[in-house]
Amino acid sequence: MPHPLLDTTWFTVSLATLFHYYQNMANTKSAAKRARQTTRRTAINKRSLTAVKNQLKNVRDALKGGSKDKAKAAAASFFSTVDKAVKAGRLHSNAADRHKSRLNSALAKLA
Repeated sequence: MPHPLLDTTWFTVSLATLFHYYQNMANTKSAAKRARQTTRRTAINKRSLTAVKNQLKNVRDALKGGSKDKAKAAAASFFSTVDKAVKAGRLHSNAADRHKSRLNSALAKLA
């Protein structure tokens, strides 16, 4: 029988996560289920927030490059990623608005 954490293909699990899973054994069935859910959600949240950070890095690189068209395209992609993270509850809406506002200001200065 495959390991319960490796059974699904829609997320990745690091060795540190597996180590944590085996170090903190649950005493009850419900606690074991909560531990599994937490592990899955942590992996999904981490992947989503990593995507946001990578998109932000792409926008900043485009801004440093000085090309307004590339910067606008990267910003549009970033805004989409951030809005999806907010909708899924992985990022606070105020934090997303702050990032978007600062990027819009930087885009305006680029003109």
